[in-house]
Amino acid sequence: MTHTRPPAVAGSFYPANPATLAATVDQLLAGAGAATSMQPKALIVPHAGYVYSGSTAATAYATLAPWAATIRRVILLGPTHRVAVDGIALPEARAFATPLGTISIDAPASAAIADLPQIVFSDKVHALEHSLEVHLPFLQRVLPDFTLLPLAVGHAVPEAIAEVLDRLWGGPETLIVVSSDLSHFLSYATAQQVDGNTCRHILQFDQHIHPEQACGAYPINGLLCAAKRRGLTPTLLGLCNSGDTAGDKSRVVGYASFSFTESAGHD
Repeated sequence: MTHTRPPAVAGSFYPANPATLAATVDQLLAGAGAATSMQPKALIVPHAGYVYSGSTAATAYATLAPWAATIRRVILLGPTHRVAVDGIALPEARAFATPLGTISIDAPASAAIADLPQIVFSDKVHALEHSLEVHLPFLQRVLPDFTLLPLAVGHAVPEAIAEVLDRLWGGPETLIVVSSDLSHFLSYATAQQVDGNTCRHILQFDQHIHPEQACGAYPINGLLCAAKRRGLTPTLLGLCNSGDTAGDKSRVVGYASFSFTESAGHD
């Protein structure tokens, strides 16, 4: 039976009204100011409510604008918050919906990794998960036409995630997005120090990022494993925390966006 995963966090993490949502995303993108000369192959983007991390997320998604017609498939990896999973969960659903419309799941991409031992199929893991869903309205406003492969990542070693990415790597038509916030509930000054250090480690391809440093540590480490092997160049696009945007400074959550570009001439 073909079925669609409905939005779980519309109205809480982002506006539920389609017109309001589109205007909100467009305003965030317009304020981001994309300055990039090469197409990103991969992004790391935060996944909090738009009032908190939307401006940082927009710094990543705005870089896609010059290549919007080229990108036709998005591989989206994020951590599980609601349902624990060993390995990486694909949905059984054939599409994901947001207030802006429905995105088809990439069936050939799903089939290409279905035999791997780290892959499981579970709608339950995806049903209430926000770490993937919050990215979809940004992608829908930036990219005119794309399919989606949503991967909810639980406990998995970097090599297991890199193996999945290698199978799905493709060419310029394929974009990889890793969803992650940084530190949680530290004081403002401590978070700035901790998150700055985490960003330096990511830029150095350190594949030992811990969940306390970034809730998306497992998919980040997997991306870093694959990106280092393929000679990608990382760039920090934005870094802030909830104390800078919409929260108090006593307990903050950190947010950063990165892009990874393929070196000229590197296959």
